[in-house]
Amino acid sequence: MDATVDTAADTHTSFSRLRAIVGGSMGNLVEWYDWYTYSAATLYFAPIFFPKGDQTAQLLQAAAVFAVGFAARPVGAWLMGLYADRAGRRAALVLSVGMMCVGSLVIALTPGEAAIGVAAPVILVLARIFQGLSLGGEYGASATYMSEVAGSKRRGFWSSFQYVTLIAGQLLALAVLIVLQNILPKADMAAWGWRIPFAIGALLAVIVFWIQNRLPESHQFEVAKKTVKERGQTMTLIMNHPREALTVLGLTAGGSMIFYVYTTYMQKFLTNTSGFSKDQATNISAATLFVFMLAQPLFGWLSDKLGRRAMLGLAFGGGAIVTWPVMTAVGSTHSAVAAFLWISLAMLLQSGYTAVSAVVKAELFPTHVRALGVALPYAIANAVFGGTAEYVALWFKSIGSEAGFYIYGSVLMALGFIVVLSMRDPRKAGLMGES
Repeated sequence: MDATVDTAADTHTSFSRLRAIVGGSMGNLVEWYDWYTYSAATLYFAPIFFPKGDQTAQLLQAAAVFAVGFAARPVGAWLMGLYADRAGRRAALVLSVGMMCVGSLVIALTPGEAAIGVAAPVILVLARIFQGLSLGGEYGASATYMSEVAGSKRRGFWSSFQYVTLIAGQLLALAVLIVLQNILPKADMAAWGWRIPFAIGALLAVIVFWIQNRLPESHQFEVAKKTVKERGQTMTLIMNHPREALTVLGLTAGGSMIFYVYTTYMQKFLTNTSGFSKDQATNISAATLFVFMLAQPLFGWLSDKLGRRAMLGLAFGGGAIVTWPVMTAVGSTHSAVAAFLWISLAMLLQSGYTAVSAVVKAELFPTHVRALGVALPYAIANAVFGGTAEYVALWFKSIGSEAGFYIYGSVLMALGFIVVLSMRDPRKAGLMGES
């Protein structure tokens, strides 16, 4: 029955397909803007919520909350994955962006530890958990929706826009931070200015909520809804697709860990290890992220020509080789240009993973468990390895063995490369069909 579902002709016209991609992308952008705003503003609000200890201790506590948010993502992925496979991709996207809006608004309005004591970090943790539930479900719904509406001939190219908008969300968070750094006195920025990005995120989420509520549902889901009664079953995923789920786990472990090293932790690394100022670190991070964003469609297009497996091999094999020398070079340089070039090199290699991440995982599963199959194993691995990346890196630094983290990263990338060698090319052997 799934073969019928997955090979059904797609009724999307070129215009409706573009509209669906743009609409799905906008939600992804706002979700990740809200998520990354926490990381971008950490240097400012860590002393507000965690005033005790030196800068490393404050960042370590803020990173622990960051990791807690990731711990909630598997739960959100499971619940929202079930919902997306039963109620529809669009319904899941709308619900997740609404939840993210609430989480951002709570963080924007919560007083600091000096005003309400221990309640401040407790509320921060609860808001971050709510955001984690939202984002955990959003990834699977977004990856599935964009892959299903993309069409088979350019599926890698169009699906790469999930990470284009994901990175654009982080760039927007950094851009807002840079603007505020330049128009507000440092004292005001530290005292209350860091709250503005969270308020902006909540407002943008309301706008996207309205946009996504008017998106067309994917044709593949509509067909499955009529022909497959048992959609979104957890036991179906576990019993019928264990190898595919483990493949997603293996790819995500190294892929998400190294992604967060270069896109999230690097801003702290540049100030806490390399010695750059907060403003310099923000500018370097923004520049490398811009290069990274532009590379996604190129690598997505290459995956349509050369295969997904070739791109994954480049990312994981290259990552295993360059992680140590790149982190060592960035950690010891005092040149912003040199730091930019080293980080950009590593991020370009990782584009082989990020550009095809959504489509590779979606192509592994049939329609009736696709959202759940993409979201749940991804969120579990992301929570264990991606969400803890900053904490592990700062822990290695706190014990005086920062290079240990470079080894840790290299090993995870090498394990991901082994997973790539063991899998078939999803572009040729996948279950997405010829829509």
